[in-house]
Amino acid sequence: MRLRKKNILIGGITIAVVAVATFVLVTYPPLKGFSSSVNKAKAAIFPGFGIWLPPDYDVHGIDVSRHQGKINWESVSEHTSHDVGIQFAFIKATEGRTLKDNFFNENWKKAHDNNLLRGAYHFYRPHLTPDEQFNLFKSVVKLQKEDLPPVLDVEMRGSCPPARLQKNVKRWLVLAEKQYGVKPILYTSYSFYKHYFSGKEFQKYPLWIAHYATDDLNRLTKGWNFWQHNESGRVKGIKGGVDFNVFKGDYNDLLKLCKQ
Repeated sequence: MRLRKKNILIGGITIAVVAVATFVLVTYPPLKGFSSSVNKAKAAIFPGFGIWLPPDYDVHGIDVSRHQGKINWESVSEHTSHDVGIQFAFIKATEGRTLKDNFFNENWKKAHDNNLLRGAYHFYRPHLTPDEQFNLFKSVVKLQKEDLPPVLDVEMRGSCPPARLQKNVKRWLVLAEKQYGVKPILYTSYSFYKHYFSGKEFQKYPLWIAHYATDDLNRLTKGWNFWQHNESGRVKGIKGGVDFNVFKGDYNDLLKLCKQ
């Protein structure tokens, strides 16, 4: 009698498990999720940069600052894997009203010497005026033909009210466009973009979004031009990790953004 009860219990559990499994398989077909995971895994190991690279993009680049130390730009430009290489580099130039990146001049020259499209960025400090910050940037950065537009890197608000932050950021962008004759790029995180910069007054500027927690930025917004998707890439000529980016477009599209 005890054995019979046990068999009945096991049979009931088995039926329940099969029923749940059937429901899951019908409701959530495994192929889609499994295939997505496999595709991401393949993408992760395909290029030799130590990270996953978003598929379906042809133009890849990095951004650097003094934190990368001395860079061998010849090695950077020669590093390819399965026809994927580095085609552009954004280089930190200035921060706030007085700070110039110690490695900017060398990075700026060597990136150009090794046939990489180069762009310079300013790290924005919200407690300072946009004019004094832009004055520092323009004293350091001189653009040539086919240089990428200047970039304003906005990552913090501090105690600055949102309306003032937006007004001051717009002021910096206006000054940059007037000085260099090309529309500057706004760099920010996806969260900052949603909260402060998704309005019409910023839509005319190229947008560079940092977001590491998605495998497709287009699912969140389609209005971007550059996507910083990882901060731990590996490139020959650079010690340690480096930020990786893709450009939404082909190389000719990227050239059209540059100073003419």
